[in-house]
Amino acid sequence: MPQVCPIAFREIDGTISRLNALSISFFLIIFLFTHNLFLLYILAGDFLIRIYGQKKYSPFFNVSTLLKKIFHMQTEMVDAGAKRVAAQLGLLFIVLLLVSTHLEWFFVANIITLIFLSCTILEFFFSFCVACELYFILQKFR
Repeated sequence: MPQVCPIAFREIDGTISRLNALSISFFLIIFLFTHNLFLLYILAGDFLIRIYGQKKYSPFFNVSTLLKKIFHMQTEMVDAGAKRVAAQLGLLFIVLLLVSTHLEWFFVANIITLIFLSCTILEFFFSFCVACELYFILQKFR
């Protein structure tokens, strides 16, 4: 059976998604060393805007769009469904990070941060969408 990503029948700019992953990675690295909850709230707000609102209001989307223009990066269209699943998974990571940090379970928070950071780094450097792979695995059990 061939691998299938969720299909949204629309596409988004994959270059912007990769640049979003870079910004998220930057925030996660800072969080890893500071455990500053404000960073998580910024990430949560941005993810909520991108998932349930309009992405044009997302600070990360706007910064990524600006970086793309500054560095004259090419557009690479990808299916929006996989990126939506990735954003939902990212929001789940952030909620887990918020809960574990509020409970002062810093070891757990560090593990979650490293897993989330690994996902964003794979997306940025290799265009490897972990959420797409998870979606494929879950489809086998349906």
